[in-house]
Amino acid sequence: MSTITENGTAPNKITLDETAGSLSLTYSEGRECKFTCEFLRVFSPSAEVVGHGPGQRVNPIGKENVKIVEVEPVGNYAIKIVFSDGHNTGIYSWKYFQWLAANKKDLWATYIEETSIEAGAVDYKTHTKRCNNLNKESK
Repeated sequence: MSTITENGTAPNKITLDETAGSLSLTYSEGRECKFTCEFLRVFSPSAEVVGHGPGQRVNPIGKENVKIVEVEPVGNYAIKIVFSDGHNTGIYSWKYFQWLAANKKDLWATYIEETSIEAGAVDYKTHTKRCNNLNKESK
């Protein structure tokens, strides 16, 4: 049975499919939410990606081959994902996963559009692109 917490509904099962490069969350009612490793890395809730205030979100690029190397529980409300590129500071709450699932198509389309349009604005030292539009949607 899924547990409802103040941070959303906890999944019954979390499955890392290394072959497909995806992480799936399965809930008691049979609903499954599946995310690619790249999507989860690009939309990490960490300060490195989201920033510390409005307009500070960055679009990590070059993450198409990133893998999840470890998934760690954080209390009963979240997991911490460790990625193959060394990123390990995002705490993914159950509520955040539900938000990602509900907005996945639009988030991805906006990410692709922004990273395509801003191709000339790449910071080659950090391999990230600064953006403002997604920051407004992610609150």
